Amino acid sequence: MSRLLAAALTVVAAAALAVGAALGIVALLDARPDQPNTPLITYEQAGQGS
Repeated sequence: MSRLLAAALTVVAAAALAVGAALGIVALLDARPDQPNTPLITYEQAGQGS
């Protein structure tokens, strides 16, 4: 009976660790750095030329 309890606790602990790792990875992937929304290349529109 002790082995069965130890196996069940191991399975529960492994599942909790897997869920925690998955949530951590998702949180890291969703964290985007703040980037300015400025284009690297700009094209002049017709009528705006110098």
